[in-house]
Amino acid sequence: MSADDELSLLVIIIDTNPIWWGKKALGEAEFTLSKCIDAAMVLGNSHLFMNRTNRLAVIASHTQESRFLYPGKCWASVDLFGDGGSSVESSCSGSKDGKYELLTAINDAIAEEIKDLMTKTDMRGQQTETLLAGSLAKALCYINRMSKEVKANQEMKSRILVIKAAEDSALQYMNFMNVIFAAQKQNVLIDACVLDSDSGLLQQACDITGGIYLKVPHMPSLLQYLLWVFLPDQEQRSQLVLPPPVHVDYRAACFCHRNLIEIGYVCSVCLSIFCNFSPICSTCETAFKISLPPVMKAKKKKLKLAV
Repeated sequence: MSADDELSLLVIIIDTNPIWWGKKALGEAEFTLSKCIDAAMVLGNSHLFMNRTNRLAVIASHTQESRFLYPGKCWASVDLFGDGGSSVESSCSGSKDGKYELLTAINDAIAEEIKDLMTKTDMRGQQTETLLAGSLAKALCYINRMSKEVKANQEMKSRILVIKAAEDSALQYMNFMNVIFAAQKQNVLIDACVLDSDSGLLQQACDITGGIYLKVPHMPSLLQYLLWVFLPDQEQRSQLVLPPPVHVDYRAACFCHRNLIEIGYVCSVCLSIFCNFSPICSTCETAFKISLPPVMKAKKKKLKLAV
């Protein structure tokens, strides 16, 4: 199969949690959300430059929604697998610095979407966790739709890169695991680039799907790690010296309190996990009969008659 018959789709998911990025801007001003977006756009442009058949999608994972930064609503009518790119190039106003017009249009669209998303954010509610599981599900739906639109003589290889900032949410454990196994079934790699604390859920996702998990040691150097580790595809990675695999935290979250536990109780009917024992499963409402040890009756002592 020639190189033109192989399509490579890269979906980048960026954690845009405004609370985490706001705290980071107050404490360390040298690395902000705008610089993270710039690094992600450079990675996307480099991916498109690797081959003319490469495709790109960018999703913002927010606290209130998951939004496509590219392709957005204005790209809905463009044939991403045909000659639609030429129509986009002709409609672009042009680049004054000599940059490829399609890349200029993509970068401008991402910048406008992220600006609109952050300005319309209302943090009055109680939702402060990143909707990462929903973003991954949206990415898989987009990959599934694109795989059905490729030509008969073409083959598409897809992978997802998650740039994660905020901490894990144990409330999304079940949705997260369902997305991971769905990606494994579709042969979609999940890579993770973690900026702050380690993510046990993303470690499991990378280990199950065959992706790479990397915790960036120095956040201002994010672009270097993105181009070194995550720009090559699965076939090219075998020829490179990449960071060694990390120890995977396979702890599960209990269904009662959503805490990560090492030892717990599992329902034999629906496989729900609990940190404390309960005779009735709260998920499937199955009542378990507990066989208690038989109670031994105390023998009555015979009274001796005094002589």
